[in-house]
Amino acid sequence: MPVIDIHTHGIGGYNTKGAAPEDIIRIAKIHGLHGVNAIIPTIYSASIDQMRTDIAAVKKAMETQGKDRRLKKEDGSKKVLRHEAGDVKPATILGVHLEGPFINPARARALDINSFLPAKISTCKQLLEGFGDVVKIITVAPELDGAPDLIRSIADTGIIVNMGHSDATYSEAEDGFNAGAKGITHIFNAMRGIHHREPGIAGFGVMNPHIYIEVIADPFHLHPKTIELIFSTKKPEKIIIVSDSVKETQMDTHTRSITDSTGKLLGGSMTITESAQYLIGLGFSKNIVEQCISDNPERYLTDNLPSISFS
Repeated sequence: MPVIDIHTHGIGGYNTKGAAPEDIIRIAKIHGLHGVNAIIPTIYSASIDQMRTDIAAVKKAMETQGKDRRLKKEDGSKKVLRHEAGDVKPATILGVHLEGPFINPARARALDINSFLPAKISTCKQLLEGFGDVVKIITVAPELDGAPDLIRSIADTGIIVNMGHSDATYSEAEDGFNAGAKGITHIFNAMRGIHHREPGIAGFGVMNPHIYIEVIADPFHLHPKTIELIFSTKKPEKIIIVSDSVKETQMDTHTRSITDSTGKLLGGSMTITESAQYLIGLGFSKNIVEQCISDNPERYLTDNLPSISFS
């Protein structure tokens, strides 16, 4: 089964914001070096123009990968794209995940609060125009005015909707799910947590048996006991381990958190294969953990995007 990371902003000094297509290819190569077979580069919330520019860079990188694969088949050679550390097969770029701009300023965390926009279908159409074949996932806060209609509209186009960066109550998250949302972006992080009188979106994600949840399984985003709570409560086939990696990931030891000057977490510190080893070291089932980086993200994508290809 392929190893798939559906949420990565960058790695090894490269990221998706303002990137050239060559930078996206380098991100894919570095993930490939760590045993990741496919990635969905994740675009930061920004102005519509900036997000479209970033999507275009990923689209060009995908076209370059496709051309390289076709040439390889035609000449029958055994050449592979090269990385500075030696021969490695890059992770296949599957499309993009848009983390915004239809998210809640109250739960911005590391994202640019000034880029967030009202949940309007017309704005979303402007963002997606010409990129319907490239955008695979969009994160939306379901409690925003108009969000259920926006979620329904996006889902109707064949794009997966995740809920996240959200202050939603349990019932608001349920409304988003009923409108067509299929997943929750990095559970517990940048969202309303569980309270004994209001389980919130995090409680909905853990308790609903049908929705997928992303889990950033490094030592900093979730306490080991919170991870234990997730795995003991959630159906394991609905858990997807993601890296949420950023430009700084892998540029320093992955035992250190990646933060700004105020201590705010900026992104994940491990690739998903490293996260898997971390969880196995904590005592979690190897078989289940490996499913969370392979079978589960593949099912999440293929069940909702039948035409997606991992080759």
